[in-house]
Amino acid sequence: MKGDLMSISERLSALRREMKQNGVDMYYIPTDDYHGSEYVCGHFKCREYISGFTGSAGTVIVTDSYAGLWTDGRYFIQAENQLEGTEYVLNKSGETGVLTPSEFILKNLGKGVLGFDGKTVSARFAEKLISDIGREHILSVDLMDKIWEDRPDMPCEKGFYLDEKYSGKSFGEKVSEIRSLIGEAHGDVFLLSSPDDICWLLNVRGRDIPHNPVILSYAAVSENTIVWFVDENKLTPEIIDNICGVEIRPYEDFYEYIGNIPSDKTVIIDRSRLNFEAVIRIPEGVKIIDRQNLTLIPKAIKNETEINNERAAHIKDGVAVTKFIYEIKNYPEKYDELSAAELIMSLRSRQEGYIEESFEPIIAYGEHGAIVHYSADENSSCPLKAEGFLLCDTGGHYLEGTIDITRTICLGKPTNEMKCAYTAVLRGHLALADAKFRYGCRGANLDILARAPLWELGMDFNHGTGHGVGYLLNVHESPNGIRMRFIPDHDCVLEEGMITSDEPGVYIEGKFGIRTESLILCRKGEKTEFGQFMYFEDLTLVPFDPDAVDISQMTAHDISLYNDYQHRVYDVIAPFLTAEEREWLKEQTRPLSVQ
Repeated sequence: MKGDLMSISERLSALRREMKQNGVDMYYIPTDDYHGSEYVCGHFKCREYISGFTGSAGTVIVTDSYAGLWTDGRYFIQAENQLEGTEYVLNKSGETGVLTPSEFILKNLGKGVLGFDGKTVSARFAEKLISDIGREHILSVDLMDKIWEDRPDMPCEKGFYLDEKYSGKSFGEKVSEIRSLIGEAHGDVFLLSSPDDICWLLNVRGRDIPHNPVILSYAAVSENTIVWFVDENKLTPEIIDNICGVEIRPYEDFYEYIGNIPSDKTVIIDRSRLNFEAVIRIPEGVKIIDRQNLTLIPKAIKNETEINNERAAHIKDGVAVTKFIYEIKNYPEKYDELSAAELIMSLRSRQEGYIEESFEPIIAYGEHGAIVHYSADENSSCPLKAEGFLLCDTGGHYLEGTIDITRTICLGKPTNEMKCAYTAVLRGHLALADAKFRYGCRGANLDILARAPLWELGMDFNHGTGHGVGYLLNVHESPNGIRMRFIPDHDCVLEEGMITSDEPGVYIEGKFGIRTESLILCRKGEKTEFGQFMYFEDLTLVPFDPDAVDISQMTAHDISLYNDYQHRVYDVIAPFLTAEEREWLKEQTRPLSVQ
């Protein structure tokens, strides 16, 4: 960061000049693009540009005398490092006594004017502010575009059509399902702005956001029409041929379309996802039904074709990651963090159907592992040694589905502290994967299973325990998730076919980080007089590290779960390995026994 201090200072000065010229006293800069995407392309990295903080989640608020960044527990250490020496104040979201951005605005704005780009904030967020401070204190204006002289262009790469042998349902079947839901809600037009929902609906994928195979676009679905607002240069003849009946209009025409909706119509929107600029253009008289996107649950519940494809993808990926662990454990000193990341990408790329990484890899050695979303660069990448932990959180997109996996690799003889922490994390991971629960449970009901072994030791982790995963879409997909606290839109009833991550961890600053993550598939179990019961099926097939396990901490049931999983990994993955790798995997998956 230190080489960029002057440029960050200059950017803040430029923004403050624009604020003054536009009568803005406080300016709010979220991470979002026009579609509320979790990750954004270069054109929308305004928060990163103005602050220098590169994490995927965060908010900046600037006044004439204050610059603050808000981010969550995954990024506290990273943010402290990247903001060092600047005037930015780090606000640790969720910590006791820390105001939320909204609370900060209410406390400090007074009679001033709050500015933000209305296309980058949700209608729900903006309307809540309006109710608190009044419409006259809010100005929708894109000041970042005025100061960012070399701002990257909007993406323009071609998308591709996802064949039904991968999607499992035709475009027509999905549209019929959504139209039925529109009818049940007594709506006329469903306005949709989330690219992953639109790509799911139309069976298309794109390359507009790194690691998220989506096309930036909007859509309007009604009983007789579908209008897709998209840059037509991104569409291939195959896409156009397979979405017959869809009216294609320019991307920018979405706001004009909204302004022309007849006043006797009823529109269905999700105010938490549709941006403020879009909603304020809905004509007076139009009835608005505000509810969760109609596509959200159907997209999250994978069909049998998608499930079978996901199983196949996880075998391919399991082979790649197992080969990676074999190489790293046997020859650690050949690699540093960056070359290890290149190795795992190379091994994945050899698998048929592989497309790209599903997120930027987290290859974190030693104390870097304590930075939850650490990302190595040429300055920070450190060489591996035959000691310590290497945390590897990586993933890939295949035509058969999306992967997210974390394994913590022991590169030498672990200390008692390391084994104690690893075993607690592992026990929580196994307990959650083994959960049997009555239908109607949400992720918040199950979170304690993963945390309990850590809580017993007075330890915890400052992130969610699990998130939904899309099918060749966003690696983080709502609404299913597993968290300690209930979060609207991220904690639905767990349905059969939903894929969720299981990823407890523990992070000891200055020492090491541990996380074990697998993807688990929700399935129906037995139905008794007490109701329908559910369980999870492990999709991920990559061994845990026996060298880091303290068997004395484990119950007989823990050991049984561990041995069953390791045995299955060997049976499925070993046939795809070399003789040397198979022998190693046999030892790596050796059964533990009660001492």
